[in-house]
Amino acid sequence: MSEQQEREILTYELFGTAVRDIAQKVVDSGYEPDIVLSIARGGLALGMGLGYALDVKNLSAVNVEFYTGINERLDVPIMLPPTPAAVDLTGMKVLIADDVADTGKTLEIVHDFCEGHVAEARTAVIFEKPWTVINADYVYKKTDRWIDFPWSSQPPLVDRRGGQAH
Repeated sequence: MSEQQEREILTYELFGTAVRDIAQKVVDSGYEPDIVLSIARGGLALGMGLGYALDVKNLSAVNVEFYTGINERLDVPIMLPPTPAAVDLTGMKVLIADDVADTGKTLEIVHDFCEGHVAEARTAVIFEKPWTVINADYVYKKTDRWIDFPWSSQPPLVDRRGGQAH
């Protein structure tokens, strides 16, 4: 099996299809979020797309660090500052957006952060892995493959560790 066959390849064009598909699932479910909370960095594009598709202008982001490289991750995800104040989310219907639910621990930590403060929190992801600890409410595609996202499949143009351009 070639490397191409072992991976999900998400193009920018297919990403646009995924955003509309997920947004339609949200609409069909009757859920009307007050805010889209994106998990940075991977969920930022989805959050923006869902904001437009669902006509939600209140967008926010939370930074969660988990992956350090392909198949390399920290023991537990950690939320990095600045985080939205839980009090600012009080009583809101929140739609949490991320690119993938792999272990699901990143989604879980953000969902738990919202619990007890918000009226309701639901989750939306482009891809969901079968072994995730939390199943998203809205999913474009389920897969057990490694995923190449259009925004992260090529190396950065700069090396922040050494400051050298590519």
